[in-house]
Amino acid sequence: MSRHIDRDELIRRFDLQPHPEGGFFRETYRSTDAVHREGSADSRSASSAIYYLRCDGAHSAWHRIQSDEVWHFYAGDPLNVYVLEEDGSMTVHRLGNALENADCVFQAVVSSGRWFAAQCDDAASVALVGCTVAPGFEFSEFEIADVATLSRDFPQQRDLIVKLGPVGG
Repeated sequence: MSRHIDRDELIRRFDLQPHPEGGFFRETYRSTDAVHREGSADSRSASSAIYYLRCDGAHSAWHRIQSDEVWHFYAGDPLNVYVLEEDGSMTVHRLGNALENADCVFQAVVSSGRWFAAQCDDAASVALVGCTVAPGFEFSEFEIADVATLSRDFPQQRDLIVKLGPVGG
């Protein structure tokens, strides 16, 4: 486990706000450049970035967005990012201090349209990470998974899908 970091100090220092799925976040960047998705008349920011604090045993429930998302590790304990692949397999990215932990990486990519969830090892863990999305994140494209449907589509991952279902769901 990494050096203890104080969640309350991080919340105050980085002006983090409660995230709908638990934990805390703050958008730190939104590009003023706009892009157009192929087949859509809508334009959106070319890129966006957030700080994201996982703590208090909260997890990020299965969800997907329609953009690539790059996760960055900044401080604290490792965080597992679980990605359900199109072939039914699962990729686990273990974000953490890659200099101290051989099983960790500093960055990981979740490809657009993939279902994914994130969780620390235990309730006492605190992980400060960042997410960069391109084209930029829009809540209108944020989709929470239906656990029953996802379990049917990925039966070999059912136990983890149920465990990391929607907060309060």
